[in-house]
Amino acid sequence: MFDIFRTGGFPGRVAAVERSGRSQGLRRGQIRAVITDVVSVGDAGRGTRSMRAELALKSIAADLDSPVRMHHALEQVLVFAGAALAVVYAPDGDDGSLLCLVDSAGVPRTLYGLRESYHISGRSPVASAHRSGRPVWLGPAELGECPEFRFTPSPGVPDFFVAALPVPGAGGGCLLAVSERPGGFGAEERECLALIAEAVAAPAPAGTPVGEELAPHAFSLAMDTGRVEVDDGILDAFGLPRDGFDGKVETLLGRTVPEDLPSLMSVVEVDHLSIGDRELEFRVVQPAGPPRWLRLRGRLLPGGEGRPPRLVGTVEDASGPGSEVTDVTRVQRLAAALATAGTVRDVSQAVVTALRKPLRADRIALAELEGDRLVVAVLDPPAQEAWPELWRQEWRTEWPEAPVRSMPTLAAALREGRAQIWPVGADLEPALAEVGPGGLAVLPLIAGGRTAGACLIGWESPHDFGPEERTLLTASAGLVGQALMRAHAFDAEHELIGMLQRQLLPRRLPKLPGGVAIARYLPTTAGLELGGDWYDVIPLADNHVALVIGDVQGHNAGAATLMGQMRTALRAYAAEGHTPDVVVSHANRLLMEMETDLFATCCYVDVDMEEGSAWCVRAGHLPPVLLYPDGSTEIAEADGGPPLGVMAQADFPMTPLRLQPGTLIALTTDGLVESPEIDIDTGMEGFAHELSGSDPADLGLVADALLGNARRNDDIALLLMRYDGMDVRPLRESWTVWRVPEAVRHARRFTRRTLRTWGVSAGSIDTVLLVVSELVTNAMVHTDGKVRLDLTLVNHRMRVSVFDVSPRAPMKPTSIGWEATGGRGILLVEAVSEAWGTVPVSGGKQVWCELLLSD
Repeated sequence: MFDIFRTGGFPGRVAAVERSGRSQGLRRGQIRAVITDVVSVGDAGRGTRSMRAELALKSIAADLDSPVRMHHALEQVLVFAGAALAVVYAPDGDDGSLLCLVDSAGVPRTLYGLRESYHISGRSPVASAHRSGRPVWLGPAELGECPEFRFTPSPGVPDFFVAALPVPGAGGGCLLAVSERPGGFGAEERECLALIAEAVAAPAPAGTPVGEELAPHAFSLAMDTGRVEVDDGILDAFGLPRDGFDGKVETLLGRTVPEDLPSLMSVVEVDHLSIGDRELEFRVVQPAGPPRWLRLRGRLLPGGEGRPPRLVGTVEDASGPGSEVTDVTRVQRLAAALATAGTVRDVSQAVVTALRKPLRADRIALAELEGDRLVVAVLDPPAQEAWPELWRQEWRTEWPEAPVRSMPTLAAALREGRAQIWPVGADLEPALAEVGPGGLAVLPLIAGGRTAGACLIGWESPHDFGPEERTLLTASAGLVGQALMRAHAFDAEHELIGMLQRQLLPRRLPKLPGGVAIARYLPTTAGLELGGDWYDVIPLADNHVALVIGDVQGHNAGAATLMGQMRTALRAYAAEGHTPDVVVSHANRLLMEMETDLFATCCYVDVDMEEGSAWCVRAGHLPPVLLYPDGSTEIAEADGGPPLGVMAQADFPMTPLRLQPGTLIALTTDGLVESPEIDIDTGMEGFAHELSGSDPADLGLVADALLGNARRNDDIALLLMRYDGMDVRPLRESWTVWRVPEAVRHARRFTRRTLRTWGVSAGSIDTVLLVVSELVTNAMVHTDGKVRLDLTLVNHRMRVSVFDVSPRAPMKPTSIGWEATGGRGILLVEAVSEAWGTVPVSGGKQVWCELLLSD
């Protein structure tokens, strides 16, 4: 602004008055009154300059609050007195012995060597004017003779003149002005300075309470302590009650949307500020609904000796219908919305929200460019009949997909890569003309040197495109293009990550005897990180089921890979028939041998579906929560060992759990119960409380209710199983086969006696005895050590299992000659049984077969 004033030209002064009035918040009529007066008088009417200054000062006093009025009064010194710098000094200090700088306007004061404070009894022009109550006028010669007020201007600064005028009132003070014009301040300029000195009101001394004197929506922040005095209107805007506000600026900053906090901190931190005005918009979180936009206008007031600087200004609502929204504000809001837009749909919705209503547009379409086709991401309004006929012909499910070649004008605009605007009546092909009969704007969305898509904005009634609106559209196109490119990459990576995550987790859970299980997995919403949470349901022998849930440290590809390895290892160890503590110990040893820096937590529950009992083993993981049929819940008091991969020699104790029919077992990861605001113990209690009000009849509804309020700061895995009990319990018997010559005969006798007790018919008994003879004989002949025979009967289905300590599985011969003396046993077993096989078991194997018995 000073460069315009320094020219002394009449057009520059008119523009300066208009800009100054707008920055002060004057009404347009008041600004025009001042400018009309200036134009009508011209250079011939310079005698009325004081009248114009008086009019401007009256407008400022009528429309502005005191913290801002002083600064804009100083700006009138630059306009009407032709000054390069205007400064106000006021008494301050514990005893009022100093005149401290309060406010300034114009070029930096350091250019002329002005100090922040002068002693009130000194010989400086500031002190002299304050003590005598008379103005002091100094030229270059007089300035050189002032010992206490000797200026040391920077190189290149010409000779200048200084005016020091006393500020009337009880507080006193001094208005100081610097002019570089030849001759300094003339009679008219001196008269204007006298008027402005009367309009300047000195602020309250440092340390005076200002809370009760604040204007509406005003604040005063002490930059050294962070204590802030605010009006009730500001507290309402931040959603804070007066009795709940502690007076700290950190409390207000804590209500700010995190993305807007850096820009706001740049205003309230003194290290980032210079003396002058500051204005910005930011958002605060609301208890319900979207964030609220606020506008801060402030000015940093310098401190003196023993007095810290202060930031004073106002904070007002910027989201209401009556708030002033500039094009710069719209771009700022669009940039803020695009910064948090993760997907292409999010980007599209942000564009519609930021542009359609402010521009009073009737249609907005945003489309990605894929090859030679436009794939529309969003149409607003979404109704098909609101768009051209060609678009409806190319409709694909929800949105249309049209070839670019069908709209040559659009294709040309995309090739040129710059915004194109067509007013009403432009000669366009129907596919474009029907989008904007009253005006059409096509914004190619450029990012990374390529066209990512296009945004079409149309008006029904004739629309006038002003220069500011064209600038807004061009700036918005650049922001949207970058955001669209990021969102497209985000969508592609998110789909890839989702596919990988689905491959690492079970596709479906198995059907359980006497129970139902359901699982949910929610990835974190922060970024594209792969999670390490996993779950599994493993059917085991003898109607046992293993419930597994775990979490690998970290969120990256390494964590996801390790998660897949741990899930596979636990499933393999469980299938071998190990006890739960052995399964977890083997997984811990495996993770230690992998030499990875990551660790994992795990909770393993082995449920006996026949007996209604379970054994729980924890490795640094959350315990299970039980919901009993009477509606009560219990967090299982299960002893736990360290996380997997931390200690090579670690104990993993087993804790028994008793289950009644109708009991629900809930396993989860810490993402559901822990957050920065809630510790894990409180979260587990809340989880158990929410579970207590659930109806386990529909596990899907229970899982959805538990995840409904999840904060999603981390991955979440949830595994629920309802134990119902088996309607028909199997009949079981076991026999340890001694290695004696009559071992097979003893096994046959045990089998016959058991089957007769179970009521099996004689014809079926002979078939079972044949199978027992062959399997026991193979174990006794081809293996050493312990041999055990297991018999299980359920629903006329007989299962015969023979366990031995050899890991080598029996081989079925491909052919047997007449002279062969062995090898027919497995062929006989296969011939008479419904199915047969072998499974590895801890320390050996189990050969089994199943037979369907007659009534």
